[in-house]
Amino acid sequence: MNREDLYRQIQAKKTMLCVGLDVDYGKMPEHIKGLATSEIAIKGQLFGGKARSIIEFNKAVIDATAPYCIAYKPNLAFYECYGSEGVRALEATVDYIRTTYPGIFLIADAKRGDIGNTAKMYARAFFEFMDFDAVTLSPYMGQDSILPFLEYKDKWAIVLALTSNASAEQFQMAEKEGKPLYRAVMEEMMSISTPDNMMFVVGATRAEKLVEIRSFCPDNFLLIPGVGAQGGSAEEVIRYGANSKGGLLINSSRGILYADSTVNFAKAAARVASETATIASI
Repeated sequence: MNREDLYRQIQAKKTMLCVGLDVDYGKMPEHIKGLATSEIAIKGQLFGGKARSIIEFNKAVIDATAPYCIAYKPNLAFYECYGSEGVRALEATVDYIRTTYPGIFLIADAKRGDIGNTAKMYARAFFEFMDFDAVTLSPYMGQDSILPFLEYKDKWAIVLALTSNASAEQFQMAEKEGKPLYRAVMEEMMSISTPDNMMFVVGATRAEKLVEIRSFCPDNFLLIPGVGAQGGSAEEVIRYGANSKGGLLINSSRGILYADSTVNFAKAAARVASETATIASI
């Protein structure tokens, strides 16, 4: 999906909401966890155990929230922790989104970052095999860990810049040639890319920094995690970080996925997504 396609999605739905599919089996409603005892056939493949529960949970959440969001962001850790069952569930989830809601932007929250030869394999995995639109990346190893992802047309590298976790300042705020390291990283990444193939992660809990970031990075999309359960304010993010076309993907995960733990969980997810989409509107 290219930048104009993404803008059109924002305009059509009048929101910049991204729903994070961070699926924790332990937090699922009991009736969904109970599905693990049986199997279901999907496109000729049988899914049982945790894979079935994850798939059914995701499908219900996706169907409930798709009218209110422009993107989904599965965090791979929440699938890989269940081994092959979790990976199969992720693949089935991606296929369901692609088949049922083809206009939705799809982000692999993988935070990969390795030398060029390995990065090429990661790029193939996420862009060719799994058909994600974008993948989150760590720039710590430099340009050659990012460049392979930029070779794909209408695909995106989303580079970690200023994150929302408490210990982020240990490195990201350290000075490099008179500027904070996160700015040096962003400027270096901007020199090898365009706003058509690179976004940056800026945590919602760092909303006050968005004015400075927009002063040197006016056009790139910013992926903003940390809204909702982590305490970030969507209103502040938009006030300080939106550009003339929106330019933000405002992510909420736990606050939507686990708004309710009963048979009404999907309705609750839809309600919270609708409320958050209104706040994250343009």
